[in-house]
Amino acid sequence: MVIKVCIGSACHLKGSYDVIKGIEAYINENDLNTEVDLKSSFCLGKCSEAVSVEVNQDYIVSMSPSTVNELMDQIIKG
Repeated sequence: MVIKVCIGSACHLKGSYDVIKGIEAYINENDLNTEVDLKSSFCLGKCSEAVSVEVNQDYIVSMSPSTVNELMDQIIKG
């Protein structure tokens, strides 16, 4: 699974680096290091939905640092 987190201007202002830290923590806590490839990306084209996250090239959600665990549960558990 490839997860890309936008670090462009709008997403940066809304906390993309905190979202990345949250996703990294989730991956480590759930022992998903071999299953999840976490990347940063400049502009995913969803600036009005910042922080934009793309999962496997087709699933984009708006995340905040406070919703990382809930949304990651949905993404990972399907």
